Amino acid sequence: MIAPRLAYVALVVNGVDALATVLTRHFGLVRRDIAIGATGRTAPVFAVGASALALFETGDPFVDGQAKAGVHHIALEAPDVVAATGHAVTVGITRVDREPTRGLAGARRVLLSPAGTAGVRTYLTEPVAHGDGATAAARARSAGGWVERFDHIGVASEDNAAAIDAFVTRLGFAVESTQTDLEVTVAIESFTSDKYGAVYHTRPPQPAGGLRVTFITVGDCELEFLQEFDPTQGAQVSHGVAGTTKQDQGAIGRYIAARGAGLHHIALKVTDIDHALSALAGAGLDVIDRVGRPGSRRARIGFIHPKSLGGVLVHLVQPQPV
Repeated sequence: MIAPRLAYVALVVNGVDALATVLTRHFGLVRRDIAIGATGRTAPVFAVGASALALFETGDPFVDGQAKAGVHHIALEAPDVVAATGHAVTVGITRVDREPTRGLAGARRVLLSPAGTAGVRTYLTEPVAHGDGATAAARARSAGGWVERFDHIGVASEDNAAAIDAFVTRLGFAVESTQTDLEVTVAIESFTSDKYGAVYHTRPPQPAGGLRVTFITVGDCELEFLQEFDPTQGAQVSHGVAGTTKQDQGAIGRYIAARGAGLHHIALKVTDIDHALSALAGAGLDVIDRVGRPGSRRARIGFIHPKSLGGVLVHLVQPQPV
């Protein structure tokens, strides 16, 4: 069976060293350099709650030579990777690798077919250990930082039902929640007369854009599947201002059109989002949101411009009490 834990998330970035410095200096994350397979090279890996974040340069063979920055793959920990792979195949999810390959710290890993995991590039991996035999930066919380853990890993989804079938029905993870994000516009007509006064007429609300959202728990975070609610709606994204549901819908649609369904962004759970955004802006990072704004699951969220984080879309999340 597959252990319900996210071992790490792999990012493809423009400028590994620069982003590693930002994560250490401004996010307070702890860095460890871990061997990449049997290549003789290392990758910076950062503890994020019970999981970890690994950075790779664009074009690195370990991430299939991917030329564009973004979230490349997730790795699910499986103490017995052969048995876990056999279970996945038994429940109808094929594998790409016929035999295990060597991943971080030489741990054996197997790539599952993205066609069977709703476009999410997913590896099953043995526990990733480094030189002292401990788990690779994944167990310890970052000392003194304001990042608590991953809140979620965002996925541009073509079919949330397929995601539930893959990760819940077949692999055994649990649905945390589902929701519909919908932006509507309301037209108000005003009739103003010097004799009869003002009369206002409200037209029925019209949908402007929307997303179907499914959260599936994997370890101490969720996979967030974002599916367009109305694919016929057009939307333009302004990357310098706070987003809207309509903008989010358009961004997901364009991502799928350009790259296909798959991993889209990461979100970090923080203790105080206003403080975090202010600190990052003060450190010179380009933050899209200066203060937290309403987001999914009654949380407050804030985005950081990808150009400040090696081309990867990251946002911060401060959950609110339910």
